[in-house]
Amino acid sequence: MHYILFYDTVDNFIERRTPFRTAHLKLVQKSFDGGELVLAGALSEPADGAVLVFAGNSPGAAETFARSDPYVVNGLVRSWHVRKWMTVTGDGSATS
Repeated sequence: MHYILFYDTVDNFIERRTPFRTAHLKLVQKSFDGGELVLAGALSEPADGAVLVFAGNSPGAAETFARSDPYVVNGLVRSWHVRKWMTVTGDGSATS
């Protein structure tokens, strides 16, 4: 099962993220190395959000990530929410 974390970012996010980018990417890598984070990236054209896909049995990993993400903590993310994604094909997809 997967959970998608959606970020709605502030205006000029790309420029404003610079002071927090290293810490954010460190958190991303830790979550990926731990097997929770599957995919992550900023949306573009326009750069007004980001999407992070987590694998697991609950939204807990995605919610914990968001609450500790330097982008969220420092106000670069206006809002965030997690949605359950019932994947049917691909790595880690549900079989029922």
